[in-house]
Amino acid sequence: MTQDVSEAAGEMEQRPAWLRKVAVLLLAGDKPYALYLAFAVLLVVFSVASPFFLSVDNFLNIGRQTTLVSIIAVGMTFVIVSGNIDLSIGSTLALAGMTAALAMEQIADFWIIGAVAALGTGAIVGFINGFVTTRLMIPSFLVTLGTLSAVRGVALLITNTKPVLIANETYYAVFGEGQVAGIPAPIIWTVLVVIFGVLLLHYNVYGRRVYATGGNATAARYSGINTKMTTTIAFLITGMLAGLAALVLSARSHAARPDVVQGLELDVIAAVILGGSSLFGGRGLILGTLLGSLIIGTLNNGLVLIGVGSALQLVIKGVIIVAAVAFTKK
Repeated sequence: MTQDVSEAAGEMEQRPAWLRKVAVLLLAGDKPYALYLAFAVLLVVFSVASPFFLSVDNFLNIGRQTTLVSIIAVGMTFVIVSGNIDLSIGSTLALAGMTAALAMEQIADFWIIGAVAALGTGAIVGFINGFVTTRLMIPSFLVTLGTLSAVRGVALLITNTKPVLIANETYYAVFGEGQVAGIPAPIIWTVLVVIFGVLLLHYNVYGRRVYATGGNATAARYSGINTKMTTTIAFLITGMLAGLAALVLSARSHAARPDVVQGLELDVIAAVILGGSSLFGGRGLILGTLLGSLIIGTLNNGLVLIGVGSALQLVIKGVIIVAAVAFTKK
């Protein structure tokens, strides 16, 4: 028996370093297998319930549908691991989309102008959230609840509640309708953001500071970590990723609207918590968040295919959040 264990350990050591790192990330967390089992059960149930579910086109559709949640959820993972929460992401997305459209309309019809405007807007809102939370010592729940309303109001005011059309073909292709090797652009952006999140949270000193801040902020401060800066950067990252999601959404719809994605916060938080992050801070991983987002997307897609109404979908997702918090609570 001892010899078998030694041989297995030796085989693991002989595998490429990158493969071992991926395995560690996939199996990280307190209950990693439960998430994979839940995803597998959903796939089996919906495959049996609907003849249209199990197809490449439908899976690509799920990937496109979950893009907004997946991209922002990567940023939300940083915020939640740091022991905070951001309720303003939907409003930030709406405002970032409006500023992108207006920048291309008023300054230059160039897709990079729109991208800079959206990412910059998201960064500003994120910085405000982080600054007020850390400098004024107000709970992030209350701060972002306020910016949720204020930022949405700004988005409605700047065009008097009217949408702004976007007529830039390159913008459509880069963020919404283009493909690379048959893979839609939104899915490619999701993959790039996930890679960025994994490298920053799991393989960078900043990521270790985020975990330390969320695990025990007082101990982190005594060990020399600038917890205020760490938290502010987490909010800034989330705001910028909300700006990127705004680019994807507005490119897909060829317009920016100030009233879009109301309630997006529910799906994003659900994805992060389902992915194994703790609402109490100090625990979470990016790949788990991605899988949580895919579970939410698969659930939404499957419920639509079998004819479940939107109202009941909201009830189901709400129950899932409560169950996930109870399941992951230490």
